[in-house]
Amino acid sequence: MLGWFFSVGLVLCAMAIASTLIQRLPLSTAMLYLPLGWALGPNGISAVNLHIVRDAAIIEQATQVVILISLFSAGLKMRIPLTSRLWLLSFRLAFLSMVLTVALIAVAGVILFGLPWGFAILIGGMLAPTDPVLASDVQVEDPYHLGAVRFGLTSEAGLNDGSAFPFVILGLMLLTGPFGPAAGLRWLLLDVCWGVVAGVAGGFVVAMLVGNYILHLRRIHHQAFGLGYFLAPGLIALSFAFGSLLHGYGFLSVFTSAVTLRWIEMNESKIGEVPRLPLVSTDRAIQFEAATNADTAPLFLVEVLLQFTSQLEQIGELVIVVIVGALLTRQAFTLDAVLPLLLLFLVIRPVAIFAGLAGSRLGFAARGLIAWFRIRGIGSLYYLAYAIQRGLPVSSVPWVANNVLAAIAMSVVLHGITVTPIMNWCSARPRVGMQIRT
Repeated sequence: MLGWFFSVGLVLCAMAIASTLIQRLPLSTAMLYLPLGWALGPNGISAVNLHIVRDAAIIEQATQVVILISLFSAGLKMRIPLTSRLWLLSFRLAFLSMVLTVALIAVAGVILFGLPWGFAILIGGMLAPTDPVLASDVQVEDPYHLGAVRFGLTSEAGLNDGSAFPFVILGLMLLTGPFGPAAGLRWLLLDVCWGVVAGVAGGFVVAMLVGNYILHLRRIHHQAFGLGYFLAPGLIALSFAFGSLLHGYGFLSVFTSAVTLRWIEMNESKIGEVPRLPLVSTDRAIQFEAATNADTAPLFLVEVLLQFTSQLEQIGELVIVVIVGALLTRQAFTLDAVLPLLLLFLVIRPVAIFAGLAGSRLGFAARGLIAWFRIRGIGSLYYLAYAIQRGLPVSSVPWVANNVLAAIAMSVVLHGITVTPIMNWCSARPRVGMQIRT
């Protein structure tokens, strides 16, 4: 036990100390966690003993929690009005390009690899969405200075974990039972249309009620201050539960809840104003004034939530990527697993992005950046664990798991190596890839 404390403490302190250096190097934190998980797993010292089938329930719950935290953090960064053209970019990426990606993966799986349609669609649903956790290096850094590429990648990751869910369900339906016209209509109306609408509505309602009530208590009665960090997990849990009770997608509920809180703040702030708030202060009276002042209360509320969830997200990334590394097997690195994924990264994703963004105001370079930085990760692992418990044939689990885990590992390495130099290049040339042409 003391060895575990020593190892965990050493890793966490080392990451905190080396964080500034890592930001300058052509690598990501996930690139460091992945080999750590491999070393701790069955291929190393067997300190992390997880099996994808036996422990599917644990893996599903762990990945779900981390994804929800990351979705909430991503939504709080979306500081643009609802009328902005950037939202059209988000919906084209998260729905149109995502559907095209699923379709292309499914067609390639059937034609090139001889998969049944159910397996092909299920794999497409698992691998199509971008990851809100591992994509943090390419997401919005400053909500007050947005660029089109970072905004597109952040909002896409926030939306498509929910928009991909219907295709995972469709794949499982095709695998586990007869699928006729009635089942197809039910899937379209309930799993697609109602699931998306109810998920968005559930998150909006929770944020409007709780967010405005908290602001009312703070501004008028100078109450509901002191345990503000409880609010983030509370809102995440309420949004997810309420959206799910409506038979919607809880992932969309959590993201929408955070976006709604940011809209509440925007409606009461000066356009273009960059806040200067004492989020960390030894003087409690200063924080109390910022939290209860009528002018700064909305901004203080949102920024505290964002600061807290961003820290939780980084811890969650460490835990889950170590699990991914521990689950990896040598079969995930064979040519049979790697070659289809190169088709996904180099052909399918770019085709889906350029087709989905056809006619948009984004330049060619910006579209290319979005096409490349579609990072696979924890969402794919969640869908894998979800499918294992809901009808994925046990005999097919090793093949599916190897492909999904190989996709995550390849994404971590390829995108981790390229993210720093490419995003630095873009930052130095904002007109090339970071802004929409007007």
